[in-house]
Amino acid sequence: MSGPLAADIRVTLSQRAVLTALVRRATCPQALALRARIILEAATGQRNEPLARKLGCAPKTDRKWRARWADAAARLLVVDDDPVALAPAIGAALADAPRSGAPGTFAAAPVVQIINLACRPPGQVGRPVTGWTPRELADEAVQ
Repeated sequence: MSGPLAADIRVTLSQRAVLTALVRRATCPQALALRARIILEAATGQRNEPLARKLGCAPKTDRKWRARWADAAARLLVVDDDPVALAPAIGAALADAPRSGAPGTFAAAPVVQIINLACRPPGQVGRPVTGWTPRELADEAVQ
């Protein structure tokens, strides 16, 4: 039984050099190194299932990074001749996607004001204590 078709992966010589350097770099985060290995191996024509087994990841992971590389292929070809721009472009193609989440609870301005207040001695603002407690700081911030 055959699985879903693997995205056709093409890697230029300069892209291969950057990906290989990422894999060999001692300080490369392991998630990024795995993604680079997936692309390098996928470019040899391996199918998803055997490639995932070989790299010790789920076939879903393999499919995801093949698809992301295929989506970024046109952007990468634009900077393929520029080695200075190619490495960051490949890093962006293999980076995590932004995640959703709740919006910030506080605006930046009040946070900065509270930090500014906390950095001053309490006596400067008329508080009769030697150090800030959370309650004292909250009371002063409200005023």
